[in-house]
Amino acid sequence: MAQEHLDRLTSIDVSFLHQEGPASHMHIGGVAIFDGPPPSFSEVLDHIRGRLHLVPRYRQKLATPPLDTGRPLWVDDNEFELEYHVRETVLPAPGSEQELFELVAQLASRQLDRSRPLWEFWVVTGLKPSSGSRHERFALVSKNHHALVDGISGVDLAAVLLDFAPEPVPIPVDGLVPWEARPEPSQLDLALAGLRGSVDTWAELAVRGLGAVTRPQRSVAAARDAAEGLGELVWAALNPAPETPLNVPIGPRRRFTVVRQSLSDYKVVKNRFGGTVNDVVLTVVAGALGAWLRSRGIRTEGVELRALVPVSVRTEHDQGSMGNRLTAMRGLLPVYARDPVARLGVVSRAMDQLKESKQAVGASTLAAASDRLPPTVLAQASRIQFSTRLFNLLVTNIPGPQMPLYILGRRLSDLFPLAFLPENNALAVAIMSYNGHIEYGLLGDYDALPDIDLIAREIDRALAELVSAADSGVNVASIARRRQKQQPQDRAAAKKRGPAADMRERARNGKRPQTNGDSGKTDEPPTDPPQTDS
Repeated sequence: MAQEHLDRLTSIDVSFLHQEGPASHMHIGGVAIFDGPPPSFSEVLDHIRGRLHLVPRYRQKLATPPLDTGRPLWVDDNEFELEYHVRETVLPAPGSEQELFELVAQLASRQLDRSRPLWEFWVVTGLKPSSGSRHERFALVSKNHHALVDGISGVDLAAVLLDFAPEPVPIPVDGLVPWEARPEPSQLDLALAGLRGSVDTWAELAVRGLGAVTRPQRSVAAARDAAEGLGELVWAALNPAPETPLNVPIGPRRRFTVVRQSLSDYKVVKNRFGGTVNDVVLTVVAGALGAWLRSRGIRTEGVELRALVPVSVRTEHDQGSMGNRLTAMRGLLPVYARDPVARLGVVSRAMDQLKESKQAVGASTLAAASDRLPPTVLAQASRIQFSTRLFNLLVTNIPGPQMPLYILGRRLSDLFPLAFLPENNALAVAIMSYNGHIEYGLLGDYDALPDIDLIAREIDRALAELVSAADSGVNVASIARRRQKQQPQDRAAAKKRGPAADMRERARNGKRPQTNGDSGKTDEPPTDPPQTDS
């Protein structure tokens, strides 16, 4: 799908613009560390210049139709300067990774300029060799507004700059002409473009209506699924996420830290106990957050955090396009469960129910409906979507290539993702798999999370506990019973009810987090997960 002048943003793209505020920055990105001597800045500029035509959106900026007559549009930037967006800096001594991640936190603390194309790319030199190595290293830090890319599709500048071999692949240039920005659109041009977008939307609705008439059975089934999905979302909204220290007013400053782990460890756990790699990731995050909450004196009996988990709904037709093709599901993080294997069983069962439910269908239906909303209503709808009533933190797991990548002959050794913090959310956990590794990027509010490094250490400890249990075979029978011995009628009921019924049951039980000051009892978790009628 081409990226054209006067393209209209999707409603999901616009939602990230509406969510941005003085303290909530809506850019995402990554930290790429390479082995080898850093290329010169001019080499990097030339490399980017030679591939920028593959992502035309990176030379476009936002333009808004007058009087809110339509969603914003992408227009060519007549004053585009590559050197403004690509910058270089040198780490202060001693040039350790600590200095690198402090720099990343500073860069994440500053919003992008909306009057220009919404991205930055930093070349960072002065990074000392890793422990036990003499090889030089350098880093590339990318920042892209979430309205520009969705973070999962992989269609961004960093993706087109990397190669699968040390020798850069020649980029075909046959038929290419030097880029020249189209004229700046007038207010009338913008208004007409907004009107055309609205007409196209209603024309699409008419076509779908005709399809519904010609294929009534399929349309009735789709409408039924959509209604069930919307019902799931309504129940989720009526059963709010628990109050935690993660859901507090945040400021503009950020902290950033990372965790390096092996993908093979996650597969050992998955193969031993069942579930998916993503189930193991959520189990590790839940274990780390449970330990962190208890370190702050928060009791966790019966507490289940809600994680906002983005899911790509990009179709084959959408491949190669920019912008967002995302929906979101709300995953369960059972921080009450101290037994790591029991915790994995709870997460796996909850994710199975979530996949069987219609929650994703409901979210997709809302996203499609949002495309027909006027801008003022869309702004209010986007605020509801990111309400802390619905979730405690963002957890996004991004699948990456399982082979080494290179830039200008230098091998990529680490790739840490950088997420964003919505309003009143103090922590975002982003995970990237790359070349046999699982790498976490933890972004936290500077004031609310001075102990973000503790969460990183607890992520390592939570995985180590699971691997140890897998090696010893502890609780294999127990988790098998929980996952596989549901009666057929129970499975059918779970599929019909979905996770909202469990939420209602927990709400009736009134389970909320307590501090140690609320009771003289010690924080002893139940040995089994809270029972529901599913």
